[in-house]
Amino acid sequence: MRRFNRLNQLWQLTAALFREIIREPGVLFWGILFPILMSLGLGIAFTKKADVTRKVAVIASDFNVSGRDSGSVLISFLEKNCEKNNSTDGDEWKWKLTLKDDKLGNSIFMFHMMEWQKAMMMLKRGTINVVLTDKEGHTEYHFDPMNSDAQLTYLKLNPLIGSGKVVETASAEYVRPLTVTGTRYIDFLVPGLITMGVMMSSMWGISYGIIEKRSKKLLRRLVATPMRKSHFLVALITVRITMNFIESLVLFVFSLFAFDMVIQGDISALILLFLAGNIAFAGLAVFVSSHTSNTEVGNGLINFVVMPMMVLSGIFFSYHNFPDWSLPVIQKLPLTILTDGIRSIFNEGAGYNEVTIPILILTATGVFFFTLGLKIFKWN
Repeated sequence: MRRFNRLNQLWQLTAALFREIIREPGVLFWGILFPILMSLGLGIAFTKKADVTRKVAVIASDFNVSGRDSGSVLISFLEKNCEKNNSTDGDEWKWKLTLKDDKLGNSIFMFHMMEWQKAMMMLKRGTINVVLTDKEGHTEYHFDPMNSDAQLTYLKLNPLIGSGKVVETASAEYVRPLTVTGTRYIDFLVPGLITMGVMMSSMWGISYGIIEKRSKKLLRRLVATPMRKSHFLVALITVRITMNFIESLVLFVFSLFAFDMVIQGDISALILLFLAGNIAFAGLAVFVSSHTSNTEVGNGLINFVVMPMMVLSGIFFSYHNFPDWSLPVIQKLPLTILTDGIRSIFNEGAGYNEVTIPILILTATGVFFFTLGLKIFKWN
C-alpha cells in the first residue's frame, strides 16, 4: 500500500509539472553572453586563415599499389607534382599539394588514399568534401553540388589534374554530383539540432526551473510535505525527457517530409542513445542547480556548461575545423559523444556495436551527476 502511494505521489507530481510546462511554453535565452560566445566560436572555425587546408579522398581500389603503371592521370599528377608522405608515424595523408597565393593565402590539399566506403563515411562526417576516382584514364570528382567549399576544391584541382595547366573553363563532363543518402548538409545538421535541443531543454528546463522556484521560495513550501527530493527531481526529469521526445519527433517528421531524411541505422539503438543523452544532461542539470538560489548565478553556471559544447561539439559545422590539439578534448564532451552517435545512426547505418560505449558513457555521466546533485540538493 505504501509503495502504491509513493508511485501515485510521483505520478501526480509528474502530471502537475507537465501541466505547468504546457501552460508556460516560453524558453528563456540569455541575450548577452550567448551571441558573444557563438560569434567567437564560429569566428575561430570560419575566419579566413593564411593557409587553408582541405582534405581530399582518393579511392584506392581504382589504382595499382604503386600507381605508376596504372595509366591514371590523377596518380601521375600526384606522383609528379605533390609532396609524398613516406613517414611511418601514423600520418594518414599520402600526397600533399600546396598552391601558393600571396594575396588570397595558400591552399593546401591533403590527399588521402582510402576505400570508397570509408570515403563516404568521412564525407558524411564533414572531414572531407571531395572524392576523386579514376575512370578510363579520366579523373572523376564526387561532391555535393550544394557545398560551396567542395565546389571551390573542384575548381582549383580540375584544371591542374585535367590538363597540367590552368584553363578558363572547367569541363563538367566528369563531375559526379553525390546523391548518396546522408551526404547533404541537412543530413549533417538535423541530428545536431536534435542533440542541441536535448541539451538546451534539459539544462534550461530543469536547472533554471529549480533555481527560479528556489529563489521565489516555492521549494521551501515543499519541505513540509512528505514528498521526497528524489521524487521531485525524477518527476522533473521525466517531464523534460517526454518533452524532448516530442520535440525531436516533430523535428524529424518535418525533416522527413521536407528533405526526405531517413534513419539508416538501428532505430532501437537510436532510442536508447537518445534516452542516454537525456539522462546525461538531466543529471548535469540537477547538479548545476542543486545548491544555487540566485538566478543570475544560475544563468552563469548554465551557460558555463552549455556554451562550450554548443560551439565546440560540431552542431552546425564539423569540429575538425578546430586545431588538431583540441580534438581529443572536444570528442570527450557529452554533447559531442551524443551528436556523433546520433549522426552515425542517421547517416552511416550504425547499430549497437557502434553506440554501445557512448550509451554507457552518457548513462554513467547522468547517474553520477544526479547522485551527486541529489546529495547536496537544498530546498532553500
